Amino acid sequence: MLRFALFGAGRIGRMHAQNLAADPRVVLSYVYDLAEEAARETAEKHGAQIAPDVEFVLSGDKVDAVLIASSTNTHVDLITKAARAGKAVLCEKPIDLDIAQVNRCRDEIGDYKVPIQIGFNRRFDPGHSALRTAVAAGELGQLQQLVISSRDPGLAPFDYLRISGGLFRDMMIHDFDLARFILGEDPMEISATGSIQIEPGLAELDDIDSAMVIMKTASGKLCHINCSRRAVYGYDQRVEALGDSGMLISGNRTSTALERYDEKSTAAREPLLNFFIERYTESYLNQITAFIDAVENGQTPSPSFEDGRRALMLADAAGESLRTGQTIRLSFE
Repeated sequence: MLRFALFGAGRIGRMHAQNLAADPRVVLSYVYDLAEEAARETAEKHGAQIAPDVEFVLSGDKVDAVLIASSTNTHVDLITKAARAGKAVLCEKPIDLDIAQVNRCRDEIGDYKVPIQIGFNRRFDPGHSALRTAVAAGELGQLQQLVISSRDPGLAPFDYLRISGGLFRDMMIHDFDLARFILGEDPMEISATGSIQIEPGLAELDDIDSAMVIMKTASGKLCHINCSRRAVYGYDQRVEALGDSGMLISGNRTSTALERYDEKSTAAREPLLNFFIERYTESYLNQITAFIDAVENGQTPSPSFEDGRRALMLADAAGESLRTGQTIRLSFE
């Protein structure tokens, strides 16, 4: 039985606690959050104990693994402390908003051979995963173009946007990881453009709400990512892969597959799922399963710390391209 501690009992932390509880190989032993009431509520729901602090959880042999779902600015510190304590780590994305912090963390934990997985859950979506498997198996022949559409149903609260790191680091970072995962190689150049089309107040945050990115790999594969903070019709998440032998599409999700035909419409369907937790319910569950499998079998989890680092580097390069109007050449050293 793998004993977990959960750091962070907010919205995403509560979801993770539920998913941990669903796996018979896991026991949630401790919950820690600065908001003690949130920690108590989550702990009581799943038969766990409230931890007085991080050090208490990581000392001795109380737990085998930690799931980090606290605010982004705590991730590096918690990853470092957990690695030193020999605990397996599953950490929400991003590792940090500052690549210098991420690099320092990488250097500091390099000698600690503990499993570390970063929470890019979209790799585990059944449709996206099946598309990637088909591409890797050569079903398309040579992959030529990858198109990722990523559109939120609405703007997040300003209090969140102020500390989010901006559209590239907060939202599109998922798509950068998914692109690397499907392409099977790193992009070597990136060009980004973007604007404010939804919320003028974002100008005071030096942020945007709409963006398009073009990337090219060393072998010539092209990837286009389009991203918007608001799609009035729901949470729009699609992936299209084009190759020598055809095309693959991982499409949107609705609550049912029912289609209606009447005098007013043809093939009318339910609205798109309207929230990321609903849209990616299966992927979050599969993510937990993959992490537990890796820990139990002594394997290296994926996506790895380095995957998280490179996704952030792509986000930073996109930001640089937006600021300068230049195509940015990439190096992942």
